[in-house]
Amino acid sequence: MTRLLAAMMMVLTLGACAGNADLDQPPVPLGDFSLTHNIVVAPNAQRGPFSRPATDEDLIETVRNAIAERFDRYDGASRYHFGISVEGYVLAVPGVPLVVSPKSALILNLTVWDDAAGKKLNEEPKQITVLETFGTGTIIGSGYTLSAEEQLLQLSQNAAKSVERYLVRQMKEEGWFMPDPAAVAADAEDPAADASAG
Repeated sequence: MTRLLAAMMMVLTLGACAGNADLDQPPVPLGDFSLTHNIVVAPNAQRGPFSRPATDEDLIETVRNAIAERFDRYDGASRYHFGISVEGYVLAVPGVPLVVSPKSALILNLTVWDDAAGKKLNEEPKQITVLETFGTGTIIGSGYTLSAEEQLLQLSQNAAKSVERYLVRQMKEEGWFMPDPAAVAADAEDPAADASAG
């Protein structure tokens, strides 16, 4: 019994290191990025095996709030939009310790729109799959330590962090969110822009 209690305390402590752990720090650089529309839908969200239920409304609201929590911190001059579809989820039920500990999971499809260009940056949606934060289900499963709402919140925050990692990678590899050099040069040569700045 003592070992089980100690393990539970370790799990609860590690569980605090979730996808929102860095939100008190400056956001990672994302060029000239600003999120304007944060659209989340769940028309075909599939509930996985050994999962607690969640309503479409809960899925949509929790994911949208986690995305806003992370990306509303950016205030670049260029506007972008997210179209996110919740494809599937598992909110793990309590398992048998050391035998079966189901893991919570969330699957999203992400499309990023460039407002100025009026087009998608990624023609094919990027699928984001995340699991519960390391530590919450290692021994006894998050079904014992977290409510369904807490599981969904943690997964949504982990998903928002994964979206951020994807955007950073695309910025470095594909030049996403970088100011258009032609537009920057035009602004620099525009006397009206200089007058308004003065």
